Amino acid sequence: MLTRLDLRGGGGPVAARLPRPGPASAGPLEAVRAIISEIRERGDDALRELTERFDGVSPASLTVKPAEIADAAARTPAAVREALAAAAANVDAYHRHQLLDDVIHERGGVTVTERHLAVRRAGCYVPGGRAAYPSTLIMTTVPAKVAGVDEIAVCVPPGPDGRIADVTLAAAAAMGIDEIHPVGGAQAIAALAYGTESIGAVDVIAGPGNAYVALAQREVAGVVGVPAAFAGPSEVVVVADASADATFAAADVILQAEHGPDGLAWLVTWDEATAAAVEAEVVRLAARADRRAEIEATLSHSGYSVVCSGPEQALEVVNEIAPEHLELLVADPQALAPRVRNAGAVFCGQWAPASLGDYAAGPNHVLPTDGTARFASALGVRDFLRSMHVVSADRDGLAGLAPHVIALAEAEGLTAHAESVRLRLSAETERPGRGS
Repeated sequence: MLTRLDLRGGGGPVAARLPRPGPASAGPLEAVRAIISEIRERGDDALRELTERFDGVSPASLTVKPAEIADAAARTPAAVREALAAAAANVDAYHRHQLLDDVIHERGGVTVTERHLAVRRAGCYVPGGRAAYPSTLIMTTVPAKVAGVDEIAVCVPPGPDGRIADVTLAAAAAMGIDEIHPVGGAQAIAALAYGTESIGAVDVIAGPGNAYVALAQREVAGVVGVPAAFAGPSEVVVVADASADATFAAADVILQAEHGPDGLAWLVTWDEATAAAVEAEVVRLAARADRRAEIEATLSHSGYSVVCSGPEQALEVVNEIAPEHLELLVADPQALAPRVRNAGAVFCGQWAPASLGDYAAGPNHVLPTDGTARFASALGVRDFLRSMHVVSADRDGLAGLAPHVIALAEAEGLTAHAESVRLRLSAETERPGRGS
């Protein structure tokens, strides 16, 4: 089920020997652009038609009523509601450490204050349809609320009955979210970016999804804020040595694969016996898994067992792939972790599977995929903030910098810039209504 890839010996640079998905073909990108155009031109009418076309349902309304959210929460088992509350509390506590204080810089009579301000309105995308992801609703809305965002709109694809799953609505109730729309896919991203009759335009869009959702976010970036990470199909790389429990390693290869096709699930080891044992366990565990079809689809497309010459080459593989989730099931993970350069999140040792981070450890599970961990980070509070600097100066402060400002302005041919400084300093007395 895992395709064996042996990197030991020669054969050229590791990067050239690793299979990686190519860039998005023109087909999906053209389809996404067409969807965005339809939403911009026809608003809610297009949303309804596209929801029926892609999800096979026609929601009674494009907005979930608060009473429906409350009723769904009441129907959700108490143990699940308790788990949602615990997860939300842990995620909230972690993200509060990301809040930024204002920065004040004073030098030579000039004061610059850098303020950090939340956007007014944020859109959070939560996958849905065939599965429910209440954890993603928590992960996307918590940093927005911690940042101080005034309004949060959540979009979730409807299920086969045209409704959003009760457990997802229960998560919304736990988070105090009262604006939820049963729409998904690229059409939801377009609606959040440009607005329709039912969905107001937002300032930032965050949340993971399939390739169409991720491509749509790239397309609207610049119209709205979109985190740098490409939050697409899920990925995991499990690094294991001879000390690893083969069943644990196999379970962790499978855990992200069950999200469905187009993801990535790799085992990386420098012990051939470990590779064989984990490969066998993957077959055994996948055969009895509830989401066997999704797991097999992922593994047949991008499931690999990579045998390396040693830890150094294994790290080279990891840093080249830059996976969303990286697990270090090795004898001394703390020694290996500092040498990881590119990964969305790193999980160390047999007691820290990626599922711990997916639900309740505290850090965000909306992570960079498709190699974007080379330059992007997990979703966080800063994605819902923007900075603004405020500059003030006294007369001496302006006078001290004036020669440099005038020289540079004139070098650029912008003489009015230079004159705005020269006029102030040439005034013999302070004029009424003017600052110093």
